[in-house]
Amino acid sequence: MKTSVKIGNVSIGDNHPPFIIAEMSGNHNQSLDRALALVDAAAAAGAHALKLQTYTADTITMKGAHTIEDKNSLWDGQELHNLYKQAYTPWEWHKAIFDRAIEKGMLAFSSPFDESSVDFLESLNVPAYKIASFENTHHPLLRKVAATGKPVIMSTGVSTISDIDESIRVLRDAGCTQLILLKCTSTYPATPENTNLLTIPHLAQLHNCIVGLSDHTMGIGVSVAAVSLGARVVEKHFTLRRADGGVDSAFSLEPEELKSLVVESERAFLAIGTVQYGIQKAEEKSVLYKRSIYVNMDMKAGDVITENNIRIIRPALGLEPKFYDIIIGKKVKGDLKQGAPLRWEDLIT
Repeated sequence: MKTSVKIGNVSIGDNHPPFIIAEMSGNHNQSLDRALALVDAAAAAGAHALKLQTYTADTITMKGAHTIEDKNSLWDGQELHNLYKQAYTPWEWHKAIFDRAIEKGMLAFSSPFDESSVDFLESLNVPAYKIASFENTHHPLLRKVAATGKPVIMSTGVSTISDIDESIRVLRDAGCTQLILLKCTSTYPATPENTNLLTIPHLAQLHNCIVGLSDHTMGIGVSVAAVSLGARVVEKHFTLRRADGGVDSAFSLEPEELKSLVVESERAFLAIGTVQYGIQKAEEKSVLYKRSIYVNMDMKAGDVITENNIRIIRPALGLEPKFYDIIIGKKVKGDLKQGAPLRWEDLIT
């Protein structure tokens, strides 16, 4: 199985801590100053990458094409073209945002939504591409992205297993050699119940890929759990404060939460380890604080051991408790003081 993908100078894979992507999306609320503040906050939280979405309302839909009519949607009643006008990141901001991210030590790339977006992002020399779930069957876009030779991260939401397989074949046939797949549930927000993290190891095995999670649930618990199942990339939408509003703010992390995600996902990764039994080196000093058999009252040579004159207590300087029944009824060789650990050499056998 492929165990590593390299984006810029960062290796992502089975033997590396989770790679955390802060997705800005439309949470800049059409303010470049806010967008740059989001970059700074993501970097301060420890995110490894900053991601944008590259489209315009006209490259993704057209006026009058659709109005969202779903009472459970965050965007119920919104005309699609108007929604994307609110959410898009002006292309003239991209360079400033990317430069700021790089200055702060993060990688920076984007999700293109059409072929012209790829041409634009190539002019900015992005190190990788992200394919959004809603574009993962857009084969002309996949071929365009793959032809750049850059690593590709593709979300697998709203797709059948055959859709995913076809898209992977399109990418690989068009030149993609470094591919990461993200389990994704494309509802906003998603619930833990519809996240189905057990898909992650299956996805990795089925397609011989590094896998991760594009997580639209609230909080960080689902993402941390995903790491224990093999996710090595976690993508989360990010905002300064959900109360500030914005198209994606309701299911986005705030800076403190993003920092917790970075810390806790790495802890989860470090805790996975290997199958281990026996006493670890780190536990060797703790063995002393297991229990053993001690003399409970002063004893004279020849006295018989009974349940009254011995106890099982800490520390483990005497006989192990498993010998308790065996030594009942035996005699001691010499005088023993209360509080002495009982050893084999103290017994007449």
